[in-house]
Amino acid sequence: MGVTILAIESSCDDTSAAVVRDGYILSNLIAGQDIHMSYGGVVPELASRAHQANIVPVADQALKKAGVRVDEIDAVAFTQGPGLLGSLLVGTSFAKGFALACSIPLIEVNHLHAHVLAHFILEKDKENRVPSFPFLCLLVSGGHTRIIVLRSHFEMEILGNTIDDAAGEAFDKCGKLMDFPYPAGPVIDKLALEGNKKAFSFSKPSVKGLDFSFSGLKTSFLYFLRDRLKEDPEFIVKNKADLCASLQDTIINILIAKLIKASQITGIKEIGIAGGVSANSGLRNGLAREGEKRGWNLFLPPLIYTTDNAAMIGITGYYKYLRGDFSNQNVAPQARF
Repeated sequence: MGVTILAIESSCDDTSAAVVRDGYILSNLIAGQDIHMSYGGVVPELASRAHQANIVPVADQALKKAGVRVDEIDAVAFTQGPGLLGSLLVGTSFAKGFALACSIPLIEVNHLHAHVLAHFILEKDKENRVPSFPFLCLLVSGGHTRIIVLRSHFEMEILGNTIDDAAGEAFDKCGKLMDFPYPAGPVIDKLALEGNKKAFSFSKPSVKGLDFSFSGLKTSFLYFLRDRLKEDPEFIVKNKADLCASLQDTIINILIAKLIKASQITGIKEIGIAGGVSANSGLRNGLAREGEKRGWNLFLPPLIYTTDNAAMIGITGYYKYLRGDFSNQNVAPQARF
């Protein structure tokens, strides 16, 4: 019958469960938490309480959708971290209890590792492309921006990292300045399609090597809006699309420039992106153009696997199962690694 993994993801505000068999996704369910939109960001206490309400029904539905019985599960994989500690604790506790009750192995998964390995998820009745090694991946999300080279599923090296804020955080915080709902990234992406990306210019950080910095861009955007609003209180309303297009273009150019540099330094042309910001249409289109120009073998993950989801936990858990990399009941969640 093969190896069947039940996977649990609860690192932030999405409760997700998935079933993976021999690398193929049989189900992948996600329960979001709209309550955080009212606060302009995720409230940790509210997130952990929502996870407690969602975790059992989401896991139950994932098993039913996959057509898999509890006694057919060979192991349970879960997100150990990084993430919100209260949220992680809910998923960890559920996974530990499930594994103990079923007498099956428990597999801890690093959330960031899983984002990268999402490229190796297989879907039935589809043409599945997976990267060859070595593989260069831009991991870009609300909390992380880094360039990673993978030499195997488990041999990774961080070539560049953010020295302050992540790209996703820049999108969300600049969006908040324009009174956009949380998360602001998708709103900016949609409005940017209607705007002129050359309408305004914002400061780009000068960071050596392959590291990133987005705090200066946020400050530049803040001061720019402050000065323009003094001249015209309706400036944001009148220029929303152009502001979004210009901001997004600045962030994308920073990301792509570093990825091009990493490819040139390493000589690697197997290129991919991962993480929540990898759903951004401007980034995907920009990378497609660069990939064609530079002869890259480019991998853009399906949108469902860009945000937090249990399928990526499941595929990582599957590869860990194959090498016998199991946890024990003493494992604890970690907010940071």
